Amino acid sequence: MSPSSPSTPSPGPLSLEQQICYAMHTTVRAFDAVYRELLAEHGLSYPQYIALMGIAEHGPLTVSRLGELMRLDSGTLSPLLKRMEAAGLVGRTRDPEDERRVLVSATSTGHERIAALRELPQQIAARSGLSREQMLALHETLRTVTDRLDAHS
Repeated sequence: MSPSSPSTPSPGPLSLEQQICYAMHTTVRAFDAVYRELLAEHGLSYPQYIALMGIAEHGPLTVSRLGELMRLDSGTLSPLLKRMEAAGLVGRTRDPEDERRVLVSATSTGHERIAALRELPQQIAARSGLSREQMLALHETLRTVTDRLDAHS
């Protein structure tokens, strides 16, 4: 480097590239792009996919419980569920035990859609380039970080 050219400063603690949140953000964006591509042929968005999986696995669920699972508030979740109901993927009914609560369940079409997506996790793993062991370790690390951050909020 010539004496007259400015030197590149070493990254400091507030450098964007040094931020774990930025690394996670860019990773999530990359995952979103892959999911968007793979889910498009099934007519689902990523939030719809996650909601449908949660409902099919745990349902029928109250809207509030689904919101807890997805970490979404009812203002975001309700329009999502309305679109899914219009598409015939879920049904919403009042809870017979408490009329104030709404139960969401997967329809037969919703269950068929989830069954058609059974290979999606393997496709995502293959595109990530990570081995099964690396994916499991990453999953465990992310769960640990989430749990610890939740404990502090």
